[in-house]
Amino acid sequence: MSDRPVEVEKAGIEHITDGQRHGSPGRVFTLWFAANLTIADYVIGVLVVLPAGEGFGLTVSQAIPILLVGNVLGGLFVGLAAAMGPSLGFPQIVSSRASFGKFGNYLPGALNWVSTVGWFTVNTILAVFALQVIFPGANFVAGAAVYVAIQALIAVYGHDFIHLFEKVMTVVLGLLFLLIFAITVPSLGSAFAYVPAGAVGPLSLGAAGTVLVSSFSYLMSWSPYASDYTRYLPGSASKGRILALALAGGAASSFAVEVVGALVGSITPSESALSYFGGLNLAAGALGWVAMVTLILGAFAADALNLYTNSLSALVLGVRASRWKTVAAGAAAGFVIAVVVGEEFYPFYESFLLLLSYWIMPWLAIVLVDFFVARRTTPDTSANPKAWDVGALAVYLVAVLVSVPFMVPPIAIGYPVGALSSWFGGADLSYFVSFFVAFVLAWALRSASSRRAVVAA
Repeated sequence: MSDRPVEVEKAGIEHITDGQRHGSPGRVFTLWFAANLTIADYVIGVLVVLPAGEGFGLTVSQAIPILLVGNVLGGLFVGLAAAMGPSLGFPQIVSSRASFGKFGNYLPGALNWVSTVGWFTVNTILAVFALQVIFPGANFVAGAAVYVAIQALIAVYGHDFIHLFEKVMTVVLGLLFLLIFAITVPSLGSAFAYVPAGAVGPLSLGAAGTVLVSSFSYLMSWSPYASDYTRYLPGSASKGRILALALAGGAASSFAVEVVGALVGSITPSESALSYFGGLNLAAGALGWVAMVTLILGAFAADALNLYTNSLSALVLGVRASRWKTVAAGAAAGFVIAVVVGEEFYPFYESFLLLLSYWIMPWLAIVLVDFFVARRTTPDTSANPKAWDVGALAVYLVAVLVSVPFMVPPIAIGYPVGALSSWFGGADLSYFVSFFVAFVLAWALRSASSRRAVVAA
């Protein structure tokens, strides 16, 4: 079977049979490369070099190695999740039913629906903000409505159209962001010499940890989507190649755009403090409108995945509707939220970004153990799961609870939240704690189950 990008995808969350399989692993690279040439990554880069209180207060030289490590780690998790798709033939959240049970899986399904709507909303707001830099009088509601309508159309056409769209965006956005980087070249000396206001002495552990987690969490947060875009590949496709291509595509583009954001933020610090995009518009001069179009197209590339995966997550929750209706519901929710929170964007974005990964990491640890280690996640166990897996849910809960003292949420909650974060200079490393705890406990749980099964036999 070959790609059919001009036909509306008929499949929802059901298993993709051998006769429906098509495509090659190479498309994994272009999908994640384009999806991370995004407006949100650019904002992370700007935040990195803004003074503490407005941003993270690092210099470009300090930020680059930290951003590289964060993106490689984040891309690794996306690659591991993507590698599951060809073997299972199910969307990512559907396959986790093998770990949590049909009804137990409603929890990650619901959380993923909320996450995807949140990212869709973030990119909608940012895209309209970029549009308003080009057309200062543009109406926010009208701009958001047009943007959401186009995204809904892309998501309705579905899997093959999205892969084609991202392949085109790889070339278009790759060249446009290269142009933006070229604009900064004459000012690279100033960018690397820039020191954020209030930055004194060596780099603090807290600042370094915050930048690491911010870059890591953004890219890693695609993990619950990953198999959605590899499930049509032939079952014989190499897991190692898919992992490497997803990691390389996502990490390379996300890192590059964050560095561009940091460079622009460093050469236009006063403007950047007032507007994420004002600095870029100023640095680009007569090509400011091209830079804004680049950011808007980047938002389209990311939201093509956000809205499509959102529609699949709704179906995982047992919603009895065709996929186009769940696309419409997600688009409508994103539009309403964007209109409501648009003027208060910064606190919404920061809070969402920092809170996003709390649910993902322990879920992902259990899913990876069950597929790669315990070998209990198969097409059959994904299609015919038991109602509940109490053990997996208990592991998930324990991992979250253990990580609470390491959390640093943007809203003060009080003891014991963050009680141990001072060990890391105030950086929020709870994501890594919850993953480690869940991975170890899930491994122990499945090993014990295997031993009992051998004894019973």
